[in-house]
Amino acid sequence: MAGMSAREWSLLAIVGIACVIIGLVISASLDLSPKAVSQELDEEALRTLDQLSAAYMYVAEVVSPAVVNITTTTTANYQNYGGFPPDSFNFFGPFEDFFDRFPREYKMQGEGSGVIVSSDGLILTNNHVIADTDEITVRLMDGREFMADVVGADPKTDIALIQIKGGDLPVAVLGDSDDVQVGQIVLAIGHPFHQSHTVTQGIISAKGRSNVGLAEYEDFFQTDAAINPGNSGGPLINLKGEVIGINTAIASATGQYAGVGFSIPINICKDIMQQLLESGKVTRGWLGVYIQPVDKDLQEQFGLETRDGALVAEVMDDSPAQKAGIERGDIIVGFNGEKVKGVNELRNMVASSEVGLEANLEVIRDGKTKYIKVKLGELPEDIPMHKMETLPTEQTLGMRLQELTPDLADQFGYSGEMGLLVIEVALGSPADSAGIMRGDLIIEVARRTVTTMDDFREALSSVAEGEGILMLVKSGDYSRYVVVTPQ
Repeated sequence: MAGMSAREWSLLAIVGIACVIIGLVISASLDLSPKAVSQELDEEALRTLDQLSAAYMYVAEVVSPAVVNITTTTTANYQNYGGFPPDSFNFFGPFEDFFDRFPREYKMQGEGSGVIVSSDGLILTNNHVIADTDEITVRLMDGREFMADVVGADPKTDIALIQIKGGDLPVAVLGDSDDVQVGQIVLAIGHPFHQSHTVTQGIISAKGRSNVGLAEYEDFFQTDAAINPGNSGGPLINLKGEVIGINTAIASATGQYAGVGFSIPINICKDIMQQLLESGKVTRGWLGVYIQPVDKDLQEQFGLETRDGALVAEVMDDSPAQKAGIERGDIIVGFNGEKVKGVNELRNMVASSEVGLEANLEVIRDGKTKYIKVKLGELPEDIPMHKMETLPTEQTLGMRLQELTPDLADQFGYSGEMGLLVIEVALGSPADSAGIMRGDLIIEVARRTVTTMDDFREALSSVAEGEGILMLVKSGDYSRYVVVTPQ
């Protein structure tokens, strides 16, 4: 373009300007500008966000007044001065009475949340919030304060019911936790870090969480709605403003929110609340078996198609299970028409059943399916949950055995038992890997009762080379199956 005259440059500029003007006119007439398209999309998105925000605001406005702050006071006594008996301060001579000037009692305070569930002042919260306290103070959103009485508590589920006396109390609506779905949006309201009526938002991350170690009976919702110290006992709420759970704890290495919180489904709370109101205590169905999960090795040993079910390791004497004919080694795979996936499912099914219920059990025995009717009893209060319904499974010959004599039976607490006593286990051996310890009693090997070393050798000879060896082992009061895999 070198050598163009001034006139030619002017003409080129005019043409360029004309093209730009024509382009702008066309764009305006077709409304294809990025700004116009973006504006239309933004308006639609904003309408959706406004609707969601309105739902959040509705829930906060309706439910927050029914959420209460719970402050507890406990009196503790100094048993001595920092661990030393008073006489140890005699070296102070004339100043020995100096320590008598300090109080021997002090007040400890705790804090949590709760939710009012009836117009007569019933409040659902966690047992760990109010357990072993001297005073319980409840503060409402409007500033009113009340002293609360304990109606009842169930430590096994960490649920407690307290009550205040007052008029014009706000009440939360209880929903149906059976309708809750993973991915559902939820809100949590509580009092974390002394911050009154804090609302946090998240989703239901999972259902049916157990083995969390928070309570003896566990069937939690997992949520990522922020839950922190002080939230315990507060409600988990759906976008209809219904309480679907009671927040109880978090999973965190630091004790602070880390995205994993747990809530007790409200239907469990309803059942516990009703029992506490009617009788002041909670009764649970009782089967009377020690059960353990079916792992890969046990699945192979028992010839099972899946790992579903709960393996009966021991049947308690004079229990409903014993009377019904349930035997050690049975795998319970069904309860009243519902499939039993594992230990926790069976435990919760039995516990939530009415005492006296005739339950139909589906069991696998020696590879065949059997149906057994059992009349459930009432769980005795003196039987701990872990002892009554479940045993730890030991995954997995390097051991010395001795035939059980009356003297050894008395010494190791096996009076009336028959078997082989483990007197030594080599570190790192197959027996050690399977969890067998010195003092255990070997009752069965490869589904055969063993009382002598000849029995033991004969049972071992029936196992194919390289296969795991199924053993029934008793440790104190507990029996369990283990699989010992030879090296």
